[in-house]
Amino acid sequence: MRFSVLALDFDGTIAEHGVLDAGVRQAIADARARDITVVIVTGRILDELRGLIGDLRLVDAVVAENGAVVSFPESGRSTVLAAAAPAALADALRGAGVAIVVGESVIEAEAATAPAVLAAIRQLELPQVIIFNRGRLMVLPSGVNKAMGLREALRSLRLSVHNTIAIGDAENDHDLIEACELGVAVAWGSAALKARADEVLEGTGPPAVAGYIRTVVDQPRIPPTRVGRRHVSLGRDRDGRPVSIAVRGRNVLIVGDPKSGKSWAAGLLCEQLILQRYSTCVIDPEGDYSGLETLPGVVILGGGAEGPSPRELRVALRYPDVNVVLDLSHMRHGRKWAYIRALLPALAEMRRRGGVPHRILLDEAHYFLHEASISQLLDLELAGYTLVTYQPSRLHPDVVAASEATIVTRLTDPRELEALATSSGWTPAWREAIGQLELGQAALLPGAPGADGAMTIVELAPRMTSHVRHREKYLDVPVPRDRAFVFSNDPASAHPIAASLREFVVAVASRPVDQLRTFLDRGDFSRWIATVFGDTMLADQVRGIEDQFRLGRVSDVSDAIAHAVEERYELTGR
Repeated sequence: MRFSVLALDFDGTIAEHGVLDAGVRQAIADARARDITVVIVTGRILDELRGLIGDLRLVDAVVAENGAVVSFPESGRSTVLAAAAPAALADALRGAGVAIVVGESVIEAEAATAPAVLAAIRQLELPQVIIFNRGRLMVLPSGVNKAMGLREALRSLRLSVHNTIAIGDAENDHDLIEACELGVAVAWGSAALKARADEVLEGTGPPAVAGYIRTVVDQPRIPPTRVGRRHVSLGRDRDGRPVSIAVRGRNVLIVGDPKSGKSWAAGLLCEQLILQRYSTCVIDPEGDYSGLETLPGVVILGGGAEGPSPRELRVALRYPDVNVVLDLSHMRHGRKWAYIRALLPALAEMRRRGGVPHRILLDEAHYFLHEASISQLLDLELAGYTLVTYQPSRLHPDVVAASEATIVTRLTDPRELEALATSSGWTPAWREAIGQLELGQAALLPGAPGADGAMTIVELAPRMTSHVRHREKYLDVPVPRDRAFVFSNDPASAHPIAASLREFVVAVASRPVDQLRTFLDRGDFSRWIATVFGDTMLADQVRGIEDQFRLGRVSDVSDAIAHAVEERYELTGR
């Protein structure tokens, strides 16, 4: 996950007694010079903060009054996000002898006056809440907090909390550090905040924050200091306990036999990431993920003979909560291979520049990630890839080595089992268990965050969206050579093979019936379609043609088979 935003609490974090630390001021300047957006997120009233700091243009944005006010110093534009401070409450507090400070939306007072403040709120029946900040308290409308204000500021800047590091010290910083991808509590601050934070910044005051800023600015990604709070659910183990994995910037490898549920598992992870407002880009060679379009913020691009241009992708992903599914199922295989090989570096560059998409999913990864040029295609330093394949043996070793979480659905191919076992250090018992997995089950391998050093068998959770298996995907995507149809009774012959349905139709049409008779009599064509593609409907149609041929009732068997495939897959013109 690329680091591109720094959200800083003010009092107690970067300032003492209202004075901004000089080292922090310089560190902020250095961060902005490196294209890091800096936001001060404070409970202070905006004018009060301006009086303490001076020119607020030292940062890109200010979230003041604990989230109620957002200001952009460069333009001078400020927005009040909450209702005005109730005049009746202010009058009642002054009448009760409570010293208060009133802002656009906030009313501030000493923490010790909380009973009197609460009594006034109850008497007036106001929808106000009290938020404590060390020795002070703030009265605000319900729902106003630092996270709300930061999200609004970042939305205006087309930035995401998932590219943000937040640093705070006190009670009112809980929602701030929980909203951001990495929440940091300072060691000299609230014990409760430190317990909730992803990381504790050691030191005794703001100079330590200056040093931390200088350190993280030199890193391209959010530091993976801990597993993190953000998880996606896989389902439940055999004892009914929830199983989830942490996903911050990690590469995930999903492996299994064809039709074993790989794409289901991948779609399950995508759904949860989308609902957590991560930006995802799904590269969908076979049309399995279009059901995600029913979720908020998801757009489907492609669906024709050509894919969207890099510019069209940049436009689609210009907001960080937009998710794109690239449907390439209608693209010829050769064109698809070239397109994806050009697309992956473009997406990596987009992430380097703008931080999104946060996660890139590539299905059928073995077709595209097997050559030595892998470093030119994937940015493994930023990570955040989900790679789906039924042939892990064809992946480049660097791709497998960079996978930090591995999910396996049923896998029975001895060659693929051996490839994965060698890289993961399986025991014989694990190999046997993976081969016996049922549809709807998966194994979370040791080494994956959440696996606790042991392989975990998981009953996969239900999906919110439909899992779409496009029939059209079988037209051009070739099956492995050992699953292709060979037009010869001699396996060692040099006869052509058909590795896709399109090649199969062309091969059948180009041969005289005498060369097809043996295959038709044995029912080889229908058996191949059922076994390799799992399309029982088309297999039944072709089996009927084979039966009619044996009875002498088909005059042009090649045309009959071609028509059956064309009708099922809309072959014409593709």
